[in-house]
Amino acid sequence: MKREKEEAGEQSRAGARRSRVRLDRCAIEQRLPHREPFLFLDGVALDEDGGATASWRVPEDADFFRGHYPGNPVTPGVILCEHAFQAAAVLLAELGHAFGAVRGVPVLARIEKAKFRRIVRPGESLRTEVQLADRAGPAAFLEAKAWVGEELALEVRCVLARVEEAG
Repeated sequence: MKREKEEAGEQSRAGARRSRVRLDRCAIEQRLPHREPFLFLDGVALDEDGGATASWRVPEDADFFRGHYPGNPVTPGVILCEHAFQAAAVLLAELGHAFGAVRGVPVLARIEKAKFRRIVRPGESLRTEVQLADRAGPAAFLEAKAWVGEELALEVRCVLARVEEAG
């Protein structure tokens, strides 16, 4: 079950009903070149309004915790941003801006206004909302916000672009 339409829809922050298409890990891997241990998405729900909501449970045993604040593990900000960028790439693939082998792969071209609002600990789950803000040729400008529960953890704007695959 790679794509599944949720029958009841879901409440948006504004209270409106939005139906969603859900992508599981297998479907995500069909849209991204990333794999373990560098795939930071468990699922992505695609909204009818053109946005996406991604989920990721930060593994307690992730290797980056060994050296990042030993004894007081903190998920590195760069990993939180990468999670948001991967969600953005999945959204672009679904919007028809595929990054398949023929068209190229997604690469990060710019990071803007990254703000880390809350520490994310091992075992916590992120819910990240991504919206396409603009497009210019092969570049897509996106905005993302990530929450742990109801607490905002990350705000970031980025630009993803397509480049030809090596080899």
